[in-house]
Amino acid sequence: MFNKILIANRGEIALRIIRTCKEMGILTVAVYSTADKDSLHVRFADEAVCIGPPSSADSYLSIPKIMAAVEITNADAVHPGYGFLSENADFAEVCKEYNVKFIGPSSEMISKMGDKITAKDTMIKADVPVVPGSGGLLKDAEHGLKVAKEIGYPVMLKATAGGGGKGMRIVWKPEELKENFEKAQKEAAVSFSNDGIYVEKFIEEPRHIEIQILGDQHGNVVHMSERDCSIQRRHQKLVEESPSPFMTDELREEMGNAAIRAGKAIQYEGVGTVEFLVDKYRKFYFMEMNTRIQVEHCVTEEVIDMDLIKEQIRVAAGEQIEEKNYYPLMHAIECRINAEDVYNDFRPSPGNIHSFHSPKGLGVRVDTHVYAGYSVPPFYDSMIAKLICRARTREECILKMERALDEFIIEGVKTTVPFHQKLMQDKNFNSGNFNTGFINDFSMEDE
Repeated sequence: MFNKILIANRGEIALRIIRTCKEMGILTVAVYSTADKDSLHVRFADEAVCIGPPSSADSYLSIPKIMAAVEITNADAVHPGYGFLSENADFAEVCKEYNVKFIGPSSEMISKMGDKITAKDTMIKADVPVVPGSGGLLKDAEHGLKVAKEIGYPVMLKATAGGGGKGMRIVWKPEELKENFEKAQKEAAVSFSNDGIYVEKFIEEPRHIEIQILGDQHGNVVHMSERDCSIQRRHQKLVEESPSPFMTDELREEMGNAAIRAGKAIQYEGVGTVEFLVDKYRKFYFMEMNTRIQVEHCVTEEVIDMDLIKEQIRVAAGEQIEEKNYYPLMHAIECRINAEDVYNDFRPSPGNIHSFHSPKGLGVRVDTHVYAGYSVPPFYDSMIAKLICRARTREECILKMERALDEFIIEGVKTTVPFHQKLMQDKNFNSGNFNTGFINDFSMEDE
């Protein structure tokens, strides 16, 4: 087992990892930018190293600075959390070269799943259903028109190195394709330094359902059931839950087995998520694989009663997992609490939090790095907390979430709490009648 782990991340996920490390008797090192000097992950780590100014490029994304912190603290492993360098194959390779364990998959595994075209080819070979599409990068807009005509409109243009909705455009008719292709290409080049674009059939009224998997260094891969992430805005998830109200036992088995095949196809090590689009006829299609811990991992932890960060660390240390799949024992819902103004197009709302009270009670969990007096910096993702509720049934869980949201007091910045409060009372959400387009028709205005 490792002696000391450096957490190459910030905020609530860094604090989350520190907690598990302490419970395992492992020393921790926090890294931080000058903007994060007062964050709780800095306070609760055994050691902390400042790695630069607020800009991510000069701090959390700087491989030389993070490796320097590894060297001066004599850490023997690095946990990347999510975002930043968590799916950076070069970072994983540098860790390997310096004989520091990267807690996650190898650079080869990351590369295979990080490029959407390579990932799709790998899935086809593994007999995992994929969305019909170009089967490779588009040469130009004319090539896109030809493929779109073959698979039928609407189609979705996607960046091969994409994520977070960047480099994505829906095209409903031929005359829209050229302009959207050029826009997607430019956005992809700016966001990922890679302007590669491919095209897929656009699945209408889809659910976004993902399967959590865990693989070890001995060839074992298991699944831990699903999370429904269909409540999202501009491809950014807002609410996640497990089990999905759309799921059947038969579909869970099919999707779980497909996710295991996906993991075994690349001899996957660590926790990972195989993401699918599921149409209204319950046909599912591979979308992408996230080779890291996800924001919403807490939902799975609550329904299967397992610490996924601990499993990550155990697997990275070479321990063997029990070859059995896991199924929901309870129902859990997670609401992402962002510092955003929901009445002003979800505009970010950085600033000083002068009052903070988190809800408590049986089955209520809050993962956060903020407190009264904390200043939310404008430089990073706006998520400041995750509220997770667990109950025996979905109905009880929604009622518990309503109560917990009412107790959540955050003053000084605008937050997404009002959005979640209204969502929990929405009749379509309550009945499970929603898909990824749900937010398009959702209004914060009083009816």
